[in-house]
Amino acid sequence: MSAPTATSPLHTPPYVPQIRLYQHWLQAQRGLVFEDYHALWRWSTTELDAFWQSIWDYFALQSPTPHRAVLAENVMPGAVWFPGAQVNYAQQVFRHVAPAHAAGLPAIVARNERGRHTELSWPELRRQVASLALHLRAAGVQRGDRVAAYLPNVPEAMVAFLATVSIGAIWSICAPDMGTAAVLDRFRQIEPVLLIGCDGVTYGGRDHDRLGVMAELRAALPSVRRVLLWDNQGTAQSAPDFGVPTDDFTLACGRNDAETTAFEPEWLPFDHPLWIVYSSGTTGLPKPIVHGHGGTVLVAMALKVLHNDVGCSYAPNSFGERYHWYSSTGWVMWNAQMSGLLNGTTCVIYDGNPGGSRERPDWTTLWRFAAQTGVSFFGAGAAFYANCLKAGVDLAQCGDLSRIRALGTTGSPLSPEAQQWGTAQFRALARRHAESANTPSAGNAPNAAQAHEAQADIWWCNISGGTDFAGAFIGGHRELPQTPGRMQCRLLGCAVEAWNDAGEPVIDAVGELVCTQPIPSMPLFFWGDADGSRYRASYFETYPPGHGRHPGGGDLEIRAGAVWRHGDWLRVYPDGSCVIYGRSDATINRHGLRMGTSEIYSAVEALPEVLDSMVVDLEYLGRPSFMPLFVVLREGLTLDDALRAKLSEAIRRALSPRFVPDAIEQVAEIPRTLSGKKQELPIKRLLLGQPLEKVINKEAMANPGCLGWYVDYARAYLAAAAEAAG
Repeated sequence: MSAPTATSPLHTPPYVPQIRLYQHWLQAQRGLVFEDYHALWRWSTTELDAFWQSIWDYFALQSPTPHRAVLAENVMPGAVWFPGAQVNYAQQVFRHVAPAHAAGLPAIVARNERGRHTELSWPELRRQVASLALHLRAAGVQRGDRVAAYLPNVPEAMVAFLATVSIGAIWSICAPDMGTAAVLDRFRQIEPVLLIGCDGVTYGGRDHDRLGVMAELRAALPSVRRVLLWDNQGTAQSAPDFGVPTDDFTLACGRNDAETTAFEPEWLPFDHPLWIVYSSGTTGLPKPIVHGHGGTVLVAMALKVLHNDVGCSYAPNSFGERYHWYSSTGWVMWNAQMSGLLNGTTCVIYDGNPGGSRERPDWTTLWRFAAQTGVSFFGAGAAFYANCLKAGVDLAQCGDLSRIRALGTTGSPLSPEAQQWGTAQFRALARRHAESANTPSAGNAPNAAQAHEAQADIWWCNISGGTDFAGAFIGGHRELPQTPGRMQCRLLGCAVEAWNDAGEPVIDAVGELVCTQPIPSMPLFFWGDADGSRYRASYFETYPPGHGRHPGGGDLEIRAGAVWRHGDWLRVYPDGSCVIYGRSDATINRHGLRMGTSEIYSAVEALPEVLDSMVVDLEYLGRPSFMPLFVVLREGLTLDDALRAKLSEAIRRALSPRFVPDAIEQVAEIPRTLSGKKQELPIKRLLLGQPLEKVINKEAMANPGCLGWYVDYARAYLAAAAEAAG
């Protein structure tokens, strides 16, 4: 069977959504039929044992030893899942090597800014992983040791991850666009024994040497006993002496002998640590969050397949699936992209700037890449789609995008305007394809109609979750109605509610996002947090233990522990759809009326003059509210009274006169974290008089050079406030 091409139909009709296949299985194997999705969701969040056992069985997860229970103890934190089971993330990936290769499908398709194109077959992926795993063992890496990587979004990073976890070592990665201090803030906490890095990277049209950073990292990490260096840009031969044995990454992956052929990943306890990921670290040290093999695999399968509708590439129903979600290795969406391998899906990855270079901005870059590689699921951060809208991207000029049947977003709330832009673009593509299919030279018109049917009303898989539990709480459902600006549903197994100030669940009102039941991928612990106090303070100390907990799996006698408070404002609508209104610690509270910052951004950034914006409210411990709005305008525009009036009117009309800002300021950039989040809270604290070094970690920023303007603004604002006070 030949691999599908970018111009061939993706699915053999009729395509059946993955969540419907699961429901058919529930009926056939469990005798369970649900009236609607809400009934299915309710079952999944109250009958935890039955639901998570069904996920284990539906995906035929394997263990050489049986588990004694599904949820042995229903407590947060500290839930005990699948005791007795043994798993390994790499084992689950390797299950697909033979059938996927027999179908002629690659494991990884990759390209970088330089145009280097790589396709890795499933057997070659397995061989390289086995070779590197044996190399790590020979270098003395043992179960529980930490392996730290400083690598871009390339196949080599995926190989290194799989090799590390296959032998029970614990993986952690930082992106090479992060500076030395930011990386050390993370890696120092976990004391890695081995460091994997590269000589340099290309981003935004520029080459960036990383050998100096590698030397600084090694010098500051005395726990590192060995270095593996990948020659990405042909400069590794000029690497300095790292002071420990240094090996060539490519050579370490180059074995092809009987031992590599016989290699098998180790079976590990269900809750054996898999990786360490980090909170954004906007203030203080980033939290080193530890997730386990079993919980991560289980939740990733449910999310990726049932809710994201990403199928196995060699399954007849989803044959030829190609899954792309743009990310750097510094964001948990890199982990999410890689999880496609767990279900035998071809992963399509891009290393570089999705918006071109500073000198030559080009927001068609990823679309053209997707057209050339035959992507079927196209995911990116919400800001990417907003930039495409602002830049006036015309997808008809980006090549053959006919195989794309789903668009994924996360990272920040997707505005209705950006979603409507994408929907209109794909509707126009579908119309053009339909017209061409009706011409005498169109060829197989029925196949063409099948291929483009999904694009007439493109499905948006908008998700919200996070690094904290390597998953999503809210997301998509292929067969539910779509409303621009909303996410379709709370996900199966996620007992998510919006709580008011009294800790009561509310519908059609904004409240704190809480999760009242454990899910398997919640963190095992924070590295170095011996007594668990930092972990508890992060998620579990807002509400009293036992408050809001529900029966459902595990030890129901005591129903111990608290609920998970996520730190987002959430509205659950009567139809089950949801909106995230931003972080609950960055809320606008004007004259008793509370509003998430995202609603203000939706109103402001819908204007063609505005490229980006940020708002903060300085009401604090009885201080009067002062709310400045910072805007980045299109090139050549200057903020004047007329534009200020237009911005104010947009907010007044969309929200309320209460949310008209007290000041509107033009800025060159909005400060953002490396994962793209607006740094509202640090700027608020700066304007409240706290020193810069205490409110923000520059190394965790994507654009620290913009801070000088905000420091000067804060100084002037505080001086004026002091003078006015007397």
